[in-house]
Amino acid sequence: MSTQTNSPVNQSLADALSRSKQEPAWLTALRTEAAEAAQTLEWPKPEKMNITRWNLDAFGQHKASDKVADVSALPEAVKELVPAEASANLLVQRNSGVVLSQLSEELRSKGVIFTDLETAAREHEDLVKAHLFTAINKNEDKLTALHAALWSGGVFVYVPKNVEVELPLQALLYSDDAEATFAPHILIVADSHSRVTYVDNVITNFGEGAAASIHQSIVEVIVKPGAQVQFATIHQLGQSVSDLTLRRAVIENDGRIEWIIGDLQDGNILSDTLSVLKGNGSTSDAKVISIGSGSQKMSLTTQAVHFGKSSDSNMVTRAVMKEQGTAIINGITKIEKGATKANGVQTEKVLMLSPQARGDANPILLIDEDDVTAGHAASVGQVNPEQIFYLMSRGISKQEAERLIIHGFLTPVVSEIPIEAVRERLHKLLERKLGS
Repeated sequence: MSTQTNSPVNQSLADALSRSKQEPAWLTALRTEAAEAAQTLEWPKPEKMNITRWNLDAFGQHKASDKVADVSALPEAVKELVPAEASANLLVQRNSGVVLSQLSEELRSKGVIFTDLETAAREHEDLVKAHLFTAINKNEDKLTALHAALWSGGVFVYVPKNVEVELPLQALLYSDDAEATFAPHILIVADSHSRVTYVDNVITNFGEGAAASIHQSIVEVIVKPGAQVQFATIHQLGQSVSDLTLRRAVIENDGRIEWIIGDLQDGNILSDTLSVLKGNGSTSDAKVISIGSGSQKMSLTTQAVHFGKSSDSNMVTRAVMKEQGTAIINGITKIEKGATKANGVQTEKVLMLSPQARGDANPILLIDEDDVTAGHAASVGQVNPEQIFYLMSRGISKQEAERLIIHGFLTPVVSEIPIEAVRERLHKLLERKLGS
């Protein structure tokens, strides 16, 4: 089945898409309302980056893929990307639809749900309806409204109260057709005092001369009281793909979210990650790594908004810029009135490898409460020639010396990542993007 979704998106198209998926009436209504709102809303306006110059109308067509029984039945190009340890708890989306969803019987017996969002909307309607588009307003701007109208496939995770998931739940979100809609929506709900780690890899493989396309994705994480969520994601998309990804988490009393983000794609990037520290004692920790090359345009924003007393946020972003790449890196800490004893810390650092590259680091503190602590650090600079000279004096080539310095720059973030598989994946992609 193929449904055209080229701009302009209208209510009829959204309605037809929803009905073709046999979605419940409330979800059909949500899609059509969003499609209507998209007609009058404006695109987001990130700091110092005009994304309207990007090809934002390349939505493609909804192309459903055939489901498979297990990993062995996946195409070779997809199968080789699946981590060996992920076979028991794994979800694979190819282009516009999920083709494989597996969950161990042990977790299933504990009430854990790990499936595609389309299936969850039908089989776990009450859970999905109660949480979908609650961490983000579907009518926030044209991007969110279009996503609400067009999302497909996606991921749904639910962990019941007091259940701890020891092994990571892993997803591979993969597109090998530049003309297919690639718009997964990820919804994670961690109930009270539960714990879960979710890891995904977002990848495109179009080959040379691929048409311009977009990956539009929204992540919503609901962290109930006392729950802990680790969310790790690595994006490796082609040069012809504009990656538009919004991530939102709402954290209740004594809950914790940990973001681990590797923005390592080759095309333009709009990446915006926000933690809403709603509850007392809530915590957010965000680590972002990115490498820009070619003529890439990157807008990387990390935010924390404190409402809860004694809430704590930490944000670290490190970016390396090559050739003519441009990065605008924003860190925003907002402490609302009444969030006493809150603590917010952020660090943004950019390392420049070329005189043509550009990197702006913008730390922003917005404080409406007196009894708090907050701090920031930001730096933009080139590789220190004295360090290069010192290493070369020890018999190391200039290229290897630069590589060692870059890895030393990124290691403080990479080494803190608690998931070994994510660390290894990041190391491999860092070597690729750095041309090693």
